[in-house]
Amino acid sequence: MKKSLVHVLSGLKHLPNRSPEMAFGDEANEAFAEVAPYRDGAVYVSYYSGSSEWERHPNGDEVVMVLDGTTTVILLKNAGEERYFLAEKELVVIPAGMWHRFEGSERLMVMTITPQPTEHSLETPDA
Repeated sequence: MKKSLVHVLSGLKHLPNRSPEMAFGDEANEAFAEVAPYRDGAVYVSYYSGSSEWERHPNGDEVVMVLDGTTTVILLKNAGEERYFLAEKELVVIPAGMWHRFEGSERLMVMTITPQPTEHSLETPDA
């Protein structure tokens, strides 16, 4: 199925103050969109500034590619937090089952290929 990424991105509204504790209401929903189903998950895009909660995907790797803006992706490993600063056209592959989050995102427009299910945590989980 062919989808226009430009069309989907043009429909997103910037979410200016994303926080881990945020209850995703109507405003937040307009900052996130599914582009197309893929395997047991989907290709998603989002557009926000701020930080996210911890999450992980036990059934597969997640690909995260910055389309515009900047962010720091934090991976939780046995030795602690490993940080990756990402800017436009940079990507990281997050291994299956690894807890991660986004911090200090500035007008981040990001595309992810995300397997399901996704687990979330507000508290720092055990690595």
